[in-house]
Amino acid sequence: MVAFPSSPLSKTPSLFLPPSNPVIIRSGSRAAEQNCLSLLLSSTSLPKLLQTLAHLLKSGLQSNPLVLTKFTSTSSALGALPAAVSLLELSDAFSSAHLFDAFLFNTLIRSHALSPRPEDRLHAVSFYSRMLQNRIFPNKFTFPFLLKACAGAPDCILVGPQVHASAVKFGLGGDSYVQNTLIHMYSALNASFGGLEFARKIFDRMPKTSPVTWSAMIGGYIRAGMSNEAVALFRQMQVCGVPPDEVTVITVLSACSDLGALELARWLGFYVERENIPKAVPLCNALIDALAKCGDVDGAVALFGQMKERSIVSWTAVIDGLAMHSRGKEAVRVFEAMKDADIAPDDVAFIGVLTACSHSGLVDEGCSYFDSMRRDYRIEPKIEHYGCMVDMFSRAGMVERALDFVQMMPIEPNTVIWRTLVGACRVHGRLELGERITKDLLTKEPMHESNYVMLSNVYALTRRWDRKWEIRKAMSKRGIRKVPGCSLVELDGEIYEFIAGDDTHSQYKEIYEMVEEIGRKLKRAGYVPTTSEVLIDIDEEDKEDALHWHSEKLAVAFALLRTPPGMQIRVVKNLRVCADCHSAMKFISTVYDREIMVRDRSRFHCFKNGVCSCKDFW
Repeated sequence: MVAFPSSPLSKTPSLFLPPSNPVIIRSGSRAAEQNCLSLLLSSTSLPKLLQTLAHLLKSGLQSNPLVLTKFTSTSSALGALPAAVSLLELSDAFSSAHLFDAFLFNTLIRSHALSPRPEDRLHAVSFYSRMLQNRIFPNKFTFPFLLKACAGAPDCILVGPQVHASAVKFGLGGDSYVQNTLIHMYSALNASFGGLEFARKIFDRMPKTSPVTWSAMIGGYIRAGMSNEAVALFRQMQVCGVPPDEVTVITVLSACSDLGALELARWLGFYVERENIPKAVPLCNALIDALAKCGDVDGAVALFGQMKERSIVSWTAVIDGLAMHSRGKEAVRVFEAMKDADIAPDDVAFIGVLTACSHSGLVDEGCSYFDSMRRDYRIEPKIEHYGCMVDMFSRAGMVERALDFVQMMPIEPNTVIWRTLVGACRVHGRLELGERITKDLLTKEPMHESNYVMLSNVYALTRRWDRKWEIRKAMSKRGIRKVPGCSLVELDGEIYEFIAGDDTHSQYKEIYEMVEEIGRKLKRAGYVPTTSEVLIDIDEEDKEDALHWHSEKLAVAFALLRTPPGMQIRVVKNLRVCADCHSAMKFISTVYDREIMVRDRSRFHCFKNGVCSCKDFW
């Protein structure tokens, strides 16, 4: 049995205890109680809340459960939970034989569970422990927020199942609200607890489900990085005739963004229109983000233009979308329009505009925006902003300037920034510098696979094959594997996955024959394979053959087989597009008269008539 965290009102930890009949105390006159409740209802700021606290103490209502309950909820709404806890410490309820009712404890649990601070969520669990210690029965309103607290506090990994057991013990394990929150809790604990299987078991055993139930399970899959499974479950939801609500739509749109499932994202937009689901700002923001990340940035901009009310998230989603599509100048114009609309940019908005400048080679503009953060908005740059600047200099070929910038940073550069520099060194021929940085990275992160891969690639480019194989052997000895290239393509609502060199697809023979045909046609059109991308010690003919089987080429071959002439092909890749595939896609777009859109891990490449939207700047 694991002890619950100690209550903020107690120095000793508490375990679950069986309750007996509760005793409720009442204090203060009815008039004083009504007066205090009126003051609490009108408390809209922290100073007013403190004035109410003084009045409460003066009137002797510090032990009145109704007043304390309202004071706790008001304190929570104003972000002043410590005030409520302090008042409870002044009350004699927790230090005497007299007890408060479940309503007050539920309010305390709910208020702490909804707090953004992990320590407050831990206190929610401790209040439940105190509730049982004082022999007060929990009810169906107790467990949903208590389970949410367990999901939001990493230290509650072992406590969550105990809360589940407690809900069953009190006969509430079958309550639909409790079960929905159990699904959320177990899926949230999946990363370190393996709770997704428990969540699915609860889901499958529920005799009656609601959109909330399905949204909880779909959200669990998405948090676990299983977006394909999330979309499959959404399809099952439709078959079962359960109508998705706003939360479901927003959740599934997140999966669409991950998979690049444009058809599904558009269908969800049509569904919202057809069912007259209110276009609240969060829903519109999710749809903008999904459309942009799935390749329809014009649709995202159009939806943004139709919004009657916009938040800074709305503006940032459009800026990010334009940046991903190499439309940096448009992103800068939207950023300026946001400022003209009297919406002050936050640190996230600055990341968006700096990324746009980086992807479009707008170095001067990027430097100006970086300087304006402190000067005009008093925003202290974070590591992400410094990373954007290093990336911008690196993409522009300013390796020395990028290195100088890193050395002058007032905060310690993280490994992502160093890896960005290594990438620039490789592209621009500064291999000695790249080797030195990568060796330092291996010392800092000996278990990170990309560090080994980068150093291995540096040795391959300098034709030091013995060193390269030493690195690969070290990876194998430590059980570290290179992340394989993986590409996704959406056809007729289905997501198809391709891995470099994989022959397990049901149509792999036809796909491989198509790849061979593409290779022959491209060569006749003047395509020359970029064999320098093959970083293994084999002859040129074998290198050309190895380039054929990159995952995005398999995905495009499959799409050419399955789609009518002239139809756009959309591919999502988990890694950066290599120089050879980038060149090949240009030729394919011309030879087969297709528009091909490839989203790699950082941006979109739209190939049309032999030209890429990134203007070979990626």
